[in-house]
Amino acid sequence: MDRGVNRAGFGIIDDAVVQEAAKQELIRRYFRYNTEYVLGIEKQETLDRVKLLMEELGVKITDRPVVEVARKAAEDAEAKGKGNEGICCGAALKLPDERIITGKNSKLLHAASSLILNAVKVLAKIPDEILLLSPPIIDQISKLKEGILNFESASLDLEETLIALSISATTNHTAELAMKKLVELKGCEVHMTHIPTPGDEVGLKRLGVNLTTDGKFSSRNLFIN
Repeated sequence: MDRGVNRAGFGIIDDAVVQEAAKQELIRRYFRYNTEYVLGIEKQETLDRVKLLMEELGVKITDRPVVEVARKAAEDAEAKGKGNEGICCGAALKLPDERIITGKNSKLLHAASSLILNAVKVLAKIPDEILLLSPPIIDQISKLKEGILNFESASLDLEETLIALSISATTNHTAELAMKKLVELKGCEVHMTHIPTPGDEVGLKRLGVNLTTDGKFSSRNLFIN
């Protein structure tokens, strides 16, 4: 009886879709190995093999739609003198309906935090000017981070932002509506110009998005809190 890979071709009903999925996975692998190389985990030869394969197949990193959008977000933030402590991070997320949402870092929020809040606002059809996080809650978390825990920055990472959103949802119906939309982000494609901090990475993994990054550090201090 035939089984295994010799029967895989019979399961393909749309070759174009399969080819595009394979191309996107190759690009994600490139970014993954590049980031791991920057962190000293992966070898240069692994990254070179992926680059060679991409060249042979005519695949470019910009074939991943969220890449250029995230980089443009970072460039815009830098041009406007925004960001945090001289570093401007950009992030982009493609929704299931193909719309691409962006986020940037600030003194209040990491780029990943801004991105996810912007995305759920769009999904819940909440006007951009509406605040999802209660200012007193943000203020108290900031005081805890800088005044007690001695963090270098009070800016909220994604894990902290999701906790703040859940607390805000107890008294803010709009925040509650936004929080319910988080489940719709599972499987979405995300790209960030900088390596996420541990709190950002945990939050993005919990949400189930497919993350890639340009492999730049988001802080001048390599020992990130």
